[in-house]
Parts: sequence; structure tokens; C-alpha cells
Amino acid sequence: MLIDSHCHLEYEGLVEDQGGVLDRARSAGVQGFLNISTRRSEWDRVVTTAERHADVWASVGIHPHEADQHADLGEAALLEATKHPKVVGIGETGLDYYYDKSDREVQQALFRTHISVARETGLPLIIHTRDAEEDTFRILDEEMGKGGFPALIHCFTASADFGRKVLDLGLSISISGIVTFKNAQDLQAVVATIPVDRILVETDSPFLAPVPHRGKRCEPAYTADTARFVADLRGTSTDELGAATTRNFFNLFKKAAA
Repeated sequence: MLIDSHCHLEYEGLVEDQGGVLDRARSAGVQGFLNISTRRSEWDRVVTTAERHADVWASVGIHPHEADQHADLGEAALLEATKHPKVVGIGETGLDYYYDKSDREVQQALFRTHISVARETGLPLIIHTRDAEEDTFRILDEEMGKGGFPALIHCFTASADFGRKVLDLGLSISISGIVTFKNAQDLQAVVATIPVDRILVETDSPFLAPVPHRGKRCEPAYTADTARFVADLRGTSTDELGAATTRNFFNLFKKAAA
């Protein structure tokens, strides 16, 4: 059994054939899907999809690219959205200094808003970070000092040092198809050392299709390809990795297991 811990089922490329996308993934051994939102206008859609499928859950949050358009989003709106039984996570949220599509101070403020809601609800924070390791860790460290909260770094591509530091804070790490790329040797070295109780797998579909599908639209079914690659890196079987990552998903996203 595998769980795609991060996919965008409402995005162009998947939403047009959402039923087929899910059926193909199930046939490939993927038995659960966390449908991620990136802007407020998606919240109702991710929840509606989760309501239609017992094996689909939803998150509510604002991607850092969308921070400027949601600068006035308060905790109350997020808290209200988390009351739905199929909403099991907060995000994705975080910092993206690579594209800088939103003001950095606005990104940071909104990131802290999400953290506060994760702390209050106990729902895991789903973190996007790109070219922002220093500020991401600083904010996480400061906020953990105010009270703990569950969280994971999604689509991990950061440095080994950042990985060690967030693991020390108690976070989990989710691995996408990027790990299969030929130029991902540094990432592969990190993935081989992540504690077995802290690793998850994902597609981030419709983006980042793993080898041998690179260049194609990514689908949740490709979780299986990433899992096989990661299992080989770690010297374990795909079945064992699937069992561990599935267990880790439900240990982190406890509301999904309820």
C-alpha cells in the first residue's frame, strides 16, 4: 500500500479526468491521496473531491506564490475550514524565494498564520520551501519555541544540513519524483539517511514526473515509481517502504486515520 501524500487533483491535467487518474493510481497500488490546495478559491473544490472518495483527503492553505493575494487572510478563515472531517492538513504554505512571486515579508507573515492554526488544531503543516532555507528554519525554530506543532517538508530538495535541522525539530520529510533525476545525487544521499519513521512519498502531480515518465504530465500512479527508487536507495523492499511510508502518513495525518 502506498499513499500519495501531496497531489493537486484540481489542477489542469488531472481534473479533466479525475476519476481515471484515481483509478490508474489505485491499480498501481496507491490507496490514498492528499489533495492539496494552494489558494482560498480551491478550498471548496479539494473538499468536494474528498467527499466523493473515501481514499481522498484535503488540505487548506495558501501557497507562498499566492501570499500577496491573501495578505489579509486571518486565522479564523483557516480554522473554520479545518472543521470539515476530510480536511486533515494545513497548507501548502511556506516560503519561495526562487520565484519571489509574493513579497517576502507577506510570505513570512502568512507562514506564521498557518503555523498558529496548525498548533491550535493539531493538524500537520505542509511546508513548501525553495531557496529560503535560512528563513524557513528560523521561523520554524522560533515558532516551535512558542509551542510544538506537527509538520513536514514536502517535495524535499533542500540541503543535508537543513534536513538534519528540521528532523531535529521533529518534522517529517516527503520525497517526490525529483529524487529519480540523474542530477539529484545530493538529494539521493539525503534520502538514504532519513529515519524510517519520518519519510513519506508524494508526486506533487501534475508536476515533477519521475523517471521513467520524466517530461510527461505527472499522475498519482507514479508514486509507485518513486517508491521503488527510494526503496532501492535505502536498501529495502518496495513493500517495506510502502508499509513504512503509509504508517508514517497516518501517524502524522491522524485525522485521516480516524
